[in-house]
Amino acid sequence: MKGVLYLVPNTLGNPDTATTIPEGIKATVKHIRLFIVENVRNARRYLIQLDGGIHIDSLTFFELNKHTPAEEIPAFLERVEKGMDAAIISEAGLPGVADPGAVVVQMAHEKGIRVVPLSGPSSILLALMASGLNGQSFCFHGYLPVKKPDRIRKIREIEQAAIRTGETQLFIETPYRNDALLNDILATCHPSTRLCIAADITLDTEFIFTQSAGDWIKKKPALHKRPVLFLIGR
Repeated sequence: MKGVLYLVPNTLGNPDTATTIPEGIKATVKHIRLFIVENVRNARRYLIQLDGGIHIDSLTFFELNKHTPAEEIPAFLERVEKGMDAAIISEAGLPGVADPGAVVVQMAHEKGIRVVPLSGPSSILLALMASGLNGQSFCFHGYLPVKKPDRIRKIREIEQAAIRTGETQLFIETPYRNDALLNDILATCHPSTRLCIAADITLDTEFIFTQSAGDWIKKKPALHKRPVLFLIGR
């Protein structure tokens, strides 16, 4: 009988797991000895937060991120095919959502391995919930282009998509480029376009607010090195 692949949510940076991670997840991970993780150091620290008595050195970790050679990934599930349960843990939030874990999940389905998603925080959904923008129809773009002309072109495309379809458009940026991205958004979008800035979600410094681009120009928040989601709507 094959094992089960659990998708275990991580925090969004809040060290108090009691406020963001369901209690039942601790019981689930307690019996798992094989973990596929985006960052081993982050995962080990998180598992110790969940269970201070865990024997962390007895666990096996496979690291899955942009540096992982594709030919190594199939081996991650070999023991699961033989009956061992495993878990995927993202560096933050939900595995498989804007996360490399989706590759292993797809592979698990191809191998007939049961996949069990567990509830936890998603910065995308939490930002959408709190934005007041259209939650029925939305599109997540991930990171925008780094080069300024390409980025501005993409912002225009995103704004037009929001106008044309009514869908909320979500995207992110590397934290140290947040302020530059915000400047480009405000210089590019129509003053009436609604923009939600969702920063530090679930942290003590959480900031989520929606207003027109024209109003944001009057007073821009400091976003440097903060995890931020940007949402555009009409």
